[in-house]
Amino acid sequence: MFLTMDACTQYDAAIIGGGFYGAAIAIYLAGQRGLKKLVLCEQEPALLARASYVNQARIHNGYHYPRSFTTAYRSRVNQPRFVAQWPEAVYRRFVKLYAVARHGSKVTGRQFYRFCREIGAPIRPATPSLRALFSERLIDGVFEVEESAFDSTALAAWAGRELGRLGVQIRLGTKVDAIRRQGDGLFQVLARPTAGGEALLTARYVFNCTYSGLNHFGGDFGGTRAQLKHELTEMALIEPPAALRDLGVTVMDGPFFSMMPFPARHLNTLSHVRYTPHQSWGDDPTVDPYRRLGEYERATRVERMIRDAARYVPAMRDARYVESMFEVKTVLVRNESDDGRPILFERSAALPGLYSILGGKIDNIFDVLEKLDDENL
Repeated sequence: MFLTMDACTQYDAAIIGGGFYGAAIAIYLAGQRGLKKLVLCEQEPALLARASYVNQARIHNGYHYPRSFTTAYRSRVNQPRFVAQWPEAVYRRFVKLYAVARHGSKVTGRQFYRFCREIGAPIRPATPSLRALFSERLIDGVFEVEESAFDSTALAAWAGRELGRLGVQIRLGTKVDAIRRQGDGLFQVLARPTAGGEALLTARYVFNCTYSGLNHFGGDFGGTRAQLKHELTEMALIEPPAALRDLGVTVMDGPFFSMMPFPARHLNTLSHVRYTPHQSWGDDPTVDPYRRLGEYERATRVERMIRDAARYVPAMRDARYVESMFEVKTVLVRNESDDGRPILFERSAALPGLYSILGGKIDNIFDVLEKLDDENL
């Protein structure tokens, strides 16, 4: 039962989740849709502190999805928009290489090259000196492409500035426990600050941008229609060996690995399809993903990542491990077979005015904003 009423009794919209999506949606609503009174609740002590920070920091340009034409095409459309809108967060000072394995890959080197040409993604065969970094026995083709990384700390700084300029009330360290519908069409949102106490917020619209927590509310919200899957993941931070400095490397398309610059720490991430996921489970409202993450032992698998990566790129054996970042990754079950990363954009049929939003990639934000353009807010 709700016990206390917030001093500001009504908002035009309450945004739950202060990752990149929640912040960008709040900025859009205030700056482009004219909503005057907004509140953004984030359970962490800072914006963009969870999945928006702990990831490969890759701005996709289509290359990663040869089995999902739609995802690849949307990346090609959105990537230049992202680079133009957030140039201060874009990191380009590296050469990006994609290599296709001879065995176990779901595409061949020739198929990958043709796919990139079809979606208009720049691609050319790697120079002999770059090709020599890879095992001739295990690699079918090596290609130089155009792909960037992003600095999540720069995006967080942008979000804080814009939210402040637009007058969006930011409540950090505040977890939303329940959402209910009032008889007058407004929503009641029970917010619980980590410092203690409770606050009842009321709003005309609610935007559920909590990523792994999308279905973990009490009250009247019955959850999303789409099925979700969670993974506990390890993103290793490394210093690349001298031979791979200023390079990004992805070996695909199967149980392989990727090394990308991580501008926020001036290091590189190392991820591996087999070893990065430590656990996985279907979404269950009774299982809090973040509690499960907090209770996990977090034993690193980086030695196995490096050992397998070195089979394809021998210089990887000289990578220096720094530390690992663990986080929950959430995906749509329906895209497990093709590795696609479309957005989840659901209007609640039972609770008009409540939207649940999940993006698989940072550039998906433009797909979300296009969806919101069509909404009568």
